[in-house]
Amino acid sequence: MSQTGPRPKVGLLALTLELYESMSPGLREDREQWVREDILPALGEFADVIFPGAVYRRGDVEAAVSKFEAEGAEALLVMLLTYSPSQLPLSALKRTTLPIMIWNTQELFSVGEGFTGDDMSKNHGVHGTQDLGNVLLRTGVPFSYVTSHVRDAAGMNELADFFSAAAVVRRLRRARLGLLGYPFPGMGDFAVDTTQMVAQLGCEWTALSVGDYVERAERADASAVAELLTKYRETYDISGDIAQSDLEATARAELALRSMIAEHNLDGITYQFMAFGEDERTLTVPFVAASRLMADGIGFGGEGDLIAAAGTSFLNWLNPPASFAEIFTIDFGGNALFMSHMGEANVSMARRDRKVVMTARSRPITPTRAGQLLLSIALEPGPATLCALTIAPGNRWRFVVSPMTISDFGPLPEMASPHFKLVPEKNVREFLTDYARAGGPHHLAVCFGDARNRLKAAARLLDADYCEV
Repeated sequence: MSQTGPRPKVGLLALTLELYESMSPGLREDREQWVREDILPALGEFADVIFPGAVYRRGDVEAAVSKFEAEGAEALLVMLLTYSPSQLPLSALKRTTLPIMIWNTQELFSVGEGFTGDDMSKNHGVHGTQDLGNVLLRTGVPFSYVTSHVRDAAGMNELADFFSAAAVVRRLRRARLGLLGYPFPGMGDFAVDTTQMVAQLGCEWTALSVGDYVERAERADASAVAELLTKYRETYDISGDIAQSDLEATARAELALRSMIAEHNLDGITYQFMAFGEDERTLTVPFVAASRLMADGIGFGGEGDLIAAAGTSFLNWLNPPASFAEIFTIDFGGNALFMSHMGEANVSMARRDRKVVMTARSRPITPTRAGQLLLSIALEPGPATLCALTIAPGNRWRFVVSPMTISDFGPLPEMASPHFKLVPEKNVREFLTDYARAGGPHHLAVCFGDARNRLKAAARLLDADYCEV
């Protein structure tokens, strides 16, 4: 059930100089051929690129940018194939809402004793990027800038991170979140002005009814329930003491939640477990459903935390897969953080050397008619990134980010809930102090690998703080 995000779509705005149409016939065509033979295949490793050809008149620039927007581009890559004056694209770049990346590159890798005037004619875009960068800065147009050769892996990675961030930021701007129940009373670190959330992040939310969830579970199609039970048995190691009725209730809960997500076109969801117990008809809490939905790319936040639902969704798109998590206990002796939650973790991130166990909470967390089943998930060991989305002073959005290692730990036989250990690069005492000083909330997300460069790019595009601890 693991998912990967869609490839970013990028519009390539290639600029040349109109003077060269008469002064150096064939130069533009030669530079376009270079783009098609060398640049497009390299960019095609990580993005779908729209390239209509080089432009050198203002009207053609406007038409090219309009084409990119109409075809759903998520970022604009500007290249100077020769020198080109900055005022040529300025109006189009001021108008567009596409994130702008200026790539300062050229075909030639080295300048040696055999360097000729023809070589210089084909490799002199650098001063045009400086002209353009200066003018964009003066006029308040945000842009990013990378200097690299196409053979420079680090530079290509920087472009890939920017394009991925741009695509995911655009997705966040259109995201829909669902709140099932209400936020946990008194938890202030995820209190949010939803108007601010819509205005600045772009994602909207909708209230979901526990009563609707209960009724959908009760009327779930019997054949769909049977099919899901078969999938459970094939996929997980089901504890022998779990009753058939509890399995069926768990399947009904998952079908109910999935149907609500589909009907409301949701990208992420959060629920408050106490709200389920307030309706005496509730079969069970959808712990298994939340864990499986995260594996399908649906973000999750606990306790009615819309910010965590947005943050987990975002990280799951940016550097999939990602999981909702919470720091529960400090392991001073192992210099680690013991991570857990009531019953939710991305099951696609479970360690691969054993089947995930489906078990039951020994003590129900809220009154329900059936047992409360969950997946006892321990994450696959390896490099990871911790990322918490929160609101900083001045009502600015902030990413609190840290490189981590998931240790080879668990699952513990006596721990029914999902659990794993994160080891920070610094001393755990310093990490937790720095995390608190940065305003790190108690709900966060974790993904495999190093997502810091993508998160830095995303923070710039969102005009949010990036705080690495």
